[in-house]
Amino acid sequence: MPVVYDSVGKDTFMASIDSLAPRGLMVSFGNASGPVGPIDPLLLSAKGSLYLTRPTLFHYASTTAALDRIASEFFAVLGDGRVRVAIHQRFGLSEIVRAHEALEARATQGASVLDPGR
Repeated sequence: MPVVYDSVGKDTFMASIDSLAPRGLMVSFGNASGPVGPIDPLLLSAKGSLYLTRPTLFHYASTTAALDRIASEFFAVLGDGRVRVAIHQRFGLSEIVRAHEALEARATQGASVLDPGR
């Protein structure tokens, strides 16, 4: 199933919807540019019988035990290489101001890491 994950919200919502193939899934999980306005369900059918979800962590991990289980599963797939995280920039703690400036200027890609040993 084609999937798009959108953490930006208002500014990218329609482009994310438009990028999907028929019966694709749109996962809207953030609103960095502002909340998405009301959505007409007919839009989803017109764009190819799309699915739309807005998940929140606490519906998946409502207890400490559930959160611990999910975290363990996540770190297991990272550890065995099934999922790779693209770390494109590392900042030392002394570079925290530069890190924030880069994030605010949208001058980063992938994951950014604050590395206390750097």
